[in-house]
Amino acid sequence: MKKDKYVEKRFDIQKEDAIDVAMLEKIPFDYAISATEVVYETEEFTCVCPWTGLPDFGKLTIRYIPNKSLIELKSLKYYITSYRNVGIIQEHAVNRILRDLVKLVKPLSMTIEAEYGERGGIKSWATARWGKGKDRD
Repeated sequence: MKKDKYVEKRFDIQKEDAIDVAMLEKIPFDYAISATEVVYETEEFTCVCPWTGLPDFGKLTIRYIPNKSLIELKSLKYYITSYRNVGIIQEHAVNRILRDLVKLVKPLSMTIEAEYGERGGIKSWATARWGKGKDRD
């Protein structure tokens, strides 16, 4: 029987502590009572499968109604880029991003959605929500 050459093939995978939360910054939002919806979107989100080390590419959408703070965009870009070599399950990634951003800006509501590229003939989306009836911590 032929040996599977892929069984032991691994790429360097960083743990979740490589996610650079310290890069995140917020700026004041002067229109807290306006119910303004803010949407940030990038097609450059990537992390890696924690089992194979193969990359997961996705379109990341961050949608929120700010309270008193906005996410500073340069800091968000650096934060998102820090996921690049992190081994994290797709569904965990959206929840981790949600947790970090809610902690930063304490919005009225927030939704994080990742639409991942097809792998093995399966396309996947993962969505995490906070606010509007959800538990607030």
